[in-house]
Amino acid sequence: MKILLKKFKKVKSTNDTALNLIKKQNLSPIIVASETQSRGKGTMGKRWISRKGNLFISILFEMKSKKIDFKQYAILNAYVIKKVISKYISKKASIKWPNDILIEKKKVCGILQEVIHLKKKKFLVVGVGINTFLSPNISGYKTSSLKDYSKKRLNNGIILKDIKKTYEKFLDEIKKYRFSYLMRNYSKLKK
Repeated sequence: MKILLKKFKKVKSTNDTALNLIKKQNLSPIIVASETQSRGKGTMGKRWISRKGNLFISILFEMKSKKIDFKQYAILNAYVIKKVISKYISKKASIKWPNDILIEKKKVCGILQEVIHLKKKKFLVVGVGINTFLSPNISGYKTSSLKDYSKKRLNNGIILKDIKKTYEKFLDEIKKYRFSYLMRNYSKLKK
C-alpha cells in the first residue's frame, strides 16, 4: 500500500499536522515529516524535545483490520521502528515498553500513538521522534543519538525512505495476517 509523504520545514507537531491533513483533505495513509517541531508531543502530555537535525515523523492510517487491536499496534509499531533503526547502528537496540527505543539504556527514539475517530472511521497516528544526530538533555533521563552508535554515514532522508517502505509493507501485511504472525516477523532482526 502506497503512503503519501508530506515534508515540512517546521510544524507545531507532526501528529497535529497529520490530523489536520486527514480532516481537511482526507489523506490516508500519510507520513508527515518535519525538520523541526515547536510543540512536539510525548506520552502522558509530556513535551518531546525536537532538536533540529533529528527525525520527526507521524504515520497516519485507517485502522481497518479487525485482526489487530490498539494495544497490539503499540507493540508492533515499536518493533517496526526498532527494526529500521537497527539497520543503522552497530549496537543492539531494545524496547522500553510501551514507547521508547534504547541503546545501552539511553533513549534514542520515542513513539506516541493516538487513536482518532473521524467520519465513522478509526485512524491511528504514530508519532516517532528519532535522535539521529543530537541527544537532548533531559533531567533524570539518559539520552543518546544513532550517530553515537553508527559506523555508517547517517542521512535522515534515507532513514525516512526506509521507514516509509517498511510501513508500506506493514500496512499490506496487516490486511492479511494476524498479530501472532506479524509479531514473529517484526520481532526478528535481520541486518
